[in-house]
Amino acid sequence: MESASHLSADTPAERAARVPAEPKQQPEKFGSFGEQMMAIARAGIPNSTPDRRLVMVQSAGPTGVNESVGSEGGFLVQSDFQDQLLDDLYAGGDILSLINPGKIGLSANSNGIRLNGVDETSRANGSRAGGIQAFWTGEAQQKTATQPKFRQISMELDKLTGLCYATDESLQDAAVLEPWLKEAFNTEFTFKLEDAIVNGTGVGMPLGILNSGALVTVSKEANQAANTLLSMNILKMWSRLPMRSRKNAVWLINPDVEPMFGQLSMPVFNVDNSQIVGGLPAYVSYTPPTDSAYAKLQGRPVIPTEYNNTLSGLGDIILFDPTAYLAIDKGQMQQASSIHVRFIYDETCFRFVYRFNGQPKWRTARTPYKG
Repeated sequence: MESASHLSADTPAERAARVPAEPKQQPEKFGSFGEQMMAIARAGIPNSTPDRRLVMVQSAGPTGVNESVGSEGGFLVQSDFQDQLLDDLYAGGDILSLINPGKIGLSANSNGIRLNGVDETSRANGSRAGGIQAFWTGEAQQKTATQPKFRQISMELDKLTGLCYATDESLQDAAVLEPWLKEAFNTEFTFKLEDAIVNGTGVGMPLGILNSGALVTVSKEANQAANTLLSMNILKMWSRLPMRSRKNAVWLINPDVEPMFGQLSMPVFNVDNSQIVGGLPAYVSYTPPTDSAYAKLQGRPVIPTEYNNTLSGLGDIILFDPTAYLAIDKGQMQQASSIHVRFIYDETCFRFVYRFNGQPKWRTARTPYKG
């Protein structure tokens, strides 16, 4: 019996296709934020070779606009550190933590946002929800058409910039540099952002609560002495807050007001309401353990801040709904460094930039349906 064999004459491409592909190497990352800052500082030294991990982080970043030379451009903060930095920023702020859940993150190619908002200035018939109206109609009666009114909300990102200086000695130790840098700019950025949410002018910065067209102020009572606080002041503020906002509202106060809060009480009358026979405390102080780290007034948290005006000034007590504040950001923080700014002092300058904007959702105060 004659046997025969057959050898396939495949092409080099076909033979290569049968060879298992090597697993794709993942870019090496820095072990800590401080380690990356040290690498950035060294990259700013003339004629030095930047750490290849910096170049990878820079080239993999969403913007693609920074140079690989730290002193001439900058390096993006590695993504996992970047997320942590933003988390620390918002977690460390009493107001920012309330704003954060509704914050809108913009895409890499966007520097602003335009939204259609309901133009509601009154709760009267024909004005609610910008003009939506319902009617009681009998059988076979003609239906009345209504048309809502909208307004356009437009915001462009503003830029918050922070500078930190690190000595050559501190740059030698990542364990020392990391907590110092994070504490330095997290604290300052949180302060500036929260202060803008309360007091911002809206020019080159967010529009704050106290400069909003929707601000409602409550005057003091007749013959009320200066630098005092009465229960009626609080009750009138509470009554003016839209009912839909009450479940989310918080009180922001200057610490100067706290002693007055401790003296607030609701009067208790006798059976025929002819005489005050006592009082019930209106302010419930924080006594751990509770479900909140804050004292409460009208059942809502009371948050002391540095941003409120002092007692008897506009904004010494603010009652607001955090969900009614619209905030946007770029979703990342950028960082650059230079050895030239403070060269003669043996210091490296680190710059952090966060792009953010915000404003109240309502442009005017709403007139109540009745009252």
